[in-house]
Amino acid sequence: MANGHRSQIKRERNENNKDRRPSAKLSYARVSVTKACFVLDAIRGKDVETAIAILTYNPRYASSIILKLLNSAVANAENNNGMSRDNLYVEECFANKAPTLKRIRPRAQGRAYRIEKRMSHITVVLNER
Repeated sequence: MANGHRSQIKRERNENNKDRRPSAKLSYARVSVTKACFVLDAIRGKDVETAIAILTYNPRYASSIILKLLNSAVANAENNNGMSRDNLYVEECFANKAPTLKRIRPRAQGRAYRIEKRMSHITVVLNER
């Protein structure tokens, strides 16, 4: 049997299996998953400079959010992992569903239609070439 308390053993095991790639995550972004994925598909696999250029001139609303997130991930890579900005590329980027704000829209004859304002959790993971 291993030495130490169960929580200590778990902590050590999780530390060994931790993902070391630099990343940034934005929770509760007020953009739907579908609309965010259009922009994320455009930058997946590209190097950082190309991805920043694509996001800067993309007219979609989600691109401004993802640009800030990408810059944050690059800063994390430089400061926390000591990686060079020139060698970085977007290895993974995805959007997951977040809670939905439910609102009511009044309609004719006393009816009410539901409006769903969708949110998403967006993650950008970088790596070195």
